[in-house]
Amino acid sequence: MGTSLPLPKYHQIYLVLREQVQEGRFDQDGVPGEHALADQFDVARITIRKAMEMLVADGLVSRRPGLGTWPLRAPASPSSAPKSNPQQKAHLTGLLENIVNMGLRTSVRVLDSTLVSAPPVVAEALDLAPGAPVHKSLRVRSTEAGPLSHITTYVPQAVADFTREDLEREPLLMLLEAAGVEFGGATQTISARLADAQVARHLDVAVGSALLAVTRIVRDVDERPVQLLQGLYRPDRYQYQLQLSRVGSIDAKVWVSEELSAQFH
Repeated sequence: MGTSLPLPKYHQIYLVLREQVQEGRFDQDGVPGEHALADQFDVARITIRKAMEMLVADGLVSRRPGLGTWPLRAPASPSSAPKSNPQQKAHLTGLLENIVNMGLRTSVRVLDSTLVSAPPVVAEALDLAPGAPVHKSLRVRSTEAGPLSHITTYVPQAVADFTREDLEREPLLMLLEAAGVEFGGATQTISARLADAQVARHLDVAVGSALLAVTRIVRDVDERPVQLLQGLYRPDRYQYQLQLSRVGSIDAKVWVSEELSAQFH
């Protein structure tokens, strides 16, 4: 038939919470209570309870009366990709061109920009001590068709200082360049994520919708991490393309990316 029934609401919430648990979202404060989650997802507590029961059955969380709900598994680290393998790094020339192009064709709304203590996962990705000061920024970029992406970035305070007003005027990489950063390369991972309630509201999609997820660690010429980017993109408005070429001897040819390109509408 080719027609599929929508997932029950509790299952959609389970999928969103499962991703957040695996990403380490609740490592410090635990999973929010049923009342808070019910308000966040705009559902009844029984719906949240069913989703939580699935997480417990999967061995992802532990629920203890009076102590709350806590993750049981170590979070996936955004820095799991090798940091020193040049074949897995993207040259920033194409990325910078794409960012400038995107800045000309889209508008950005800065949701928040504050100095925070780096959570363990962020500190690991940026080679910092846990709790080191970092600039955390949340932005939503839009085209004429509507919202395109929800971007969370972390920049060590030791690398650059900037304000919310600065972010509203210029792309973050341009601000880093102005602060004297000489870009060397970037490690990038592209995967998929499900929209939680907050992101769904900003991107005008349903909770549980599939999004294109980009995690990027940008380094300077001395291999120092200067930015961690976690981007969520609407796949109906954003495409990411790689131009590949074959290199190597006949018996050991491999595909290598030559150019990075982002398309959006």
